[in-house]
Amino acid sequence: MDQGDDCERQTANAELSIRIAAGIGAFTSAEWDSLGGTTRGDAEYGYNPLVSLAFLSALEDSGCAVRRTGWQGHHLRLETARGKLLGAVPCYLKSHSQGEYVFDDGWSDAFERAGGRYYPKLQCAVPFTPVTGPRLLVGRGEDSPTVKAGLAAGLKAVTDKLGVSSAHVTFAPEDDVQILAAAGFLHRTDQQFHFFNEGFSSYDDFLATLASRKRKAMKKERREALADGISIDWLTGKDLTEKAWDDFFAFYMDTGSRKWGRPYLNRDFFSLIGERMADDILLVMAKRNGRYIAGAINFIGSDALYGRNWGCIEDHPFLHFEVCYHQAIDFAISRKLKVVEAGAQGEHKLARGYRPVTMHSAHYIAHPGLRNAVADYLQRERREVERMSEYLEEHTPFRKDMAE
Repeated sequence: MDQGDDCERQTANAELSIRIAAGIGAFTSAEWDSLGGTTRGDAEYGYNPLVSLAFLSALEDSGCAVRRTGWQGHHLRLETARGKLLGAVPCYLKSHSQGEYVFDDGWSDAFERAGGRYYPKLQCAVPFTPVTGPRLLVGRGEDSPTVKAGLAAGLKAVTDKLGVSSAHVTFAPEDDVQILAAAGFLHRTDQQFHFFNEGFSSYDDFLATLASRKRKAMKKERREALADGISIDWLTGKDLTEKAWDDFFAFYMDTGSRKWGRPYLNRDFFSLIGERMADDILLVMAKRNGRYIAGAINFIGSDALYGRNWGCIEDHPFLHFEVCYHQAIDFAISRKLKVVEAGAQGEHKLARGYRPVTMHSAHYIAHPGLRNAVADYLQRERREVERMSEYLEEHTPFRKDMAE
């Protein structure tokens, strides 16, 4: 289905159509900014910078999320008969499962061993970004349940019309997943660790909620992280110079090459986001002997700080924890942000004041045999995620008298 092709469906009120946009540039700024959650100052939906036009266009314009890298734009537009945009889904036709953080390699291996063709598939997500955010985007002033139901049904219809194996909506809000489940998608859960700002006025205010032994360990860890003359800078807005991006990119490439083999983001991407959304970015940079040696990039929403990539060119004890987790808490408290999402995985975050949180995704599997097998697996996986979450919650560092 090429850009502009329709997948029409009838509603009780009007004929709507789903159209595919082959790139985020097919949306005008006014169209994308009319969608809830995509712009700062959205009182109703809040603001998630990772679904902003600035962020998504930077991924495509830099060549990071394009057909050549296996991320071909297939963004969905839900329109009226007159072409008015009611809702949208950031979506990509994928030729692999890299950069997603919700792992389906076992599904693809099993399907292909049985003679099926798993790729290409549709991935409704923000590329390389394992953080929660709206995936069924609704135009402000539109009826949200109706539009989301139309997007869910449209995604399923597009999957069938394209003849691809599946569609995956990852790191979605739980209420979106419920709408997708009603349309025939399978519900999957996973786990992350988030910090919740309970109205703290300072970091010490937060520390007071921890058990005494944990509190002392945290203070010691932070002192040792900044030993050897290390200091921390917060860079945002006009402080995000090309020199700062050069330094951070060196960290990103060094650590990413060792950890993943091939980092997903290129240098142009960081320049573009620096130009387009500098006030929504926080670089936490560690300095020693007059030069930066490590850093982490975060994105600033209306209510949350989204921790993303980290890198370093010098190894120092506990510096990773300081730059990525403790400094993020400091910043969130200073900005009165409610949540810090520190990325995928990492039970080590638990000891640093981050709580276990259940993450949600939804999956439409076209082939009945594969769908039944995946449904059975997900039922067992959800029970295990729930059991583990309960276990981890019992082992948080918080004082027992602080428990609700």
